[in-house]
Amino acid sequence: MTDTFSPQHSRLHLTIDLDAPGRQSGDLMLKWSDNAVPLGYHPIPVISLRGKPGPSVLILGGTHGDEFEGPAAILRLAAQLNPSDLTGQVILIPALNAPAFLTSSRVSPLDGQNLNRAFPGTANGGPTAMLAHFVETMLLPRVDAAIDLHSGGKASVFEPCALAARGDDADLTSSNMELARAFGLPLIWVLGAHNDNRSVNAAAARVGVPMIAAELSGGGGVDPHAADLAETGLKRCLKHLGILPGGAPDSVPTQCVEIADPLHSVHAPADGLFDRRCTAGQQIKRGDLAGTLHFPAEPERSAVELKFPTAGHVLAHGNRGMVRRGDLLALVAQPLSEER
Repeated sequence: MTDTFSPQHSRLHLTIDLDAPGRQSGDLMLKWSDNAVPLGYHPIPVISLRGKPGPSVLILGGTHGDEFEGPAAILRLAAQLNPSDLTGQVILIPALNAPAFLTSSRVSPLDGQNLNRAFPGTANGGPTAMLAHFVETMLLPRVDAAIDLHSGGKASVFEPCALAARGDDADLTSSNMELARAFGLPLIWVLGAHNDNRSVNAAAARVGVPMIAAELSGGGGVDPHAADLAETGLKRCLKHLGILPGGAPDSVPTQCVEIADPLHSVHAPADGLFDRRCTAGQQIKRGDLAGTLHFPAEPERSAVELKFPTAGHVLAHGNRGMVRRGDLLALVAQPLSEER
């Protein structure tokens, strides 16, 4: 029997019509037959708010299922927006990786895959690959901008920042930076050579859609300050895009940083108890103490002081006490001129 399925299509389906006006709520139907759901589908809630003709934006949260500040802000926004006030369309997916979200897991419990390392995905793949494929081929091409909200999840805590990718397309890079500045956080993490080409950011770049992500604290719960920042940032972006009235948002002075070298960050050299002495947002000098690694199972073993190999900006710190060799303990970025 000949397989007539086209890889340009998707095995996922929406229960709502994104071209219809007004407010709609429904599911993206992720069909994956397993013991829990052998014949049905795993629901991914989608909210569409379509007003007068205008630009459209896709807003994602829960790409990693243990990151909750973004979903909280998206659900707040959904409750406040009225389609009659919009010039354009807002598509909200508060928990893109819904199976992971429901289990507070970074990766999908359906296949153990990390959605933000699965793009461009494939129509005939596993559940994570199919979901990535749908976003890149069905959702991103229909919008004028995209926003993907992240946080440190259970494993880490980030200084709140917007993320903008820098690539070969100068106009797209400029649009990304404008959207990042509109989000209104003082820190912008510029993604350059070390950006992962399997991420939502990379998918948007391939499609040619302006896009930002955001990192919003973390720790595995909902940080109220970070959720407030995200809610405000989303509204600012909707005004920047002309979807919400009010004109361009007031400018906020920004500092830009980038990951210049992964070796500038501090990783655990062995299993042990990390006695952290640094904090996200801290400016550090070469030789400053990141923390001390203790060995509680070997009390006669001397503790090891872990020091920063270079000056920079602590973008995030780990959120675990007991760590494993190779764990990220402090993510270090370098200042970057916006004109670069």
